[in-house]
Amino acid sequence: MIQSTMAKRGLAVAGLAVAGAQAGHLLAYQLRFGADAFQVQSSGAHAYFPALLKTSLGAFALALVAGLLIIGTARLVARGSSTLNFGGPPFMSLLATLFTIQLAWFIGQEVAESLFAGLPPGSASGLLLWGMVGQLPVALAGAAALRWLWTRVEAAASELAAVARIALPSSIPAPVAIVAVRDSDRAMLLAHAARSTFTKRGPPFSSSTRAF
Repeated sequence: MIQSTMAKRGLAVAGLAVAGAQAGHLLAYQLRFGADAFQVQSSGAHAYFPALLKTSLGAFALALVAGLLIIGTARLVARGSSTLNFGGPPFMSLLATLFTIQLAWFIGQEVAESLFAGLPPGSASGLLLWGMVGQLPVALAGAAALRWLWTRVEAAASELAAVARIALPSSIPAPVAIVAVRDSDRAMLLAHAARSTFTKRGPPFSSSTRAF
């Protein structure tokens, strides 16, 4: 159970980090190129970027809507009588994880684009600078949103599971036959058993007799 929860959390963080890296990529280019950012990001080696950005943001939006539906359903079923625990992972831990993944993804993406276009990659300091400028604000927003949504979705899912367990009919035990024997019947059974095991003994029978 714990391993399954940790795996789901890891997938959620990784998915958000990939989507956030594209948003940070867009922000970094906006700050770097200004009005020409869209043209730079939609031509040449960056021609794939608009489609990737739309797909990433669309997946994030679907996940957000699904999470809100789970929370709303749980609150509707609980009718305000639920005591949900809104604990969750620390904010700084989420921020550090998201920022690290996003920054690594951004740098790798920039290097791959340069190699694909046959150009030398940018300097390490330049990639690191623009990566930090673009990815840190997005990581901050993503960590805050994920922690808020994450804790509530997990609590709502637990609440719905508890309601489902209560609503399911309990299993009906198999019937057990109970035979009641009265004292008088028990005495008759014992007497019958005694008669069936008792045999009369006498002198042996002989087929021949003496003549007198």
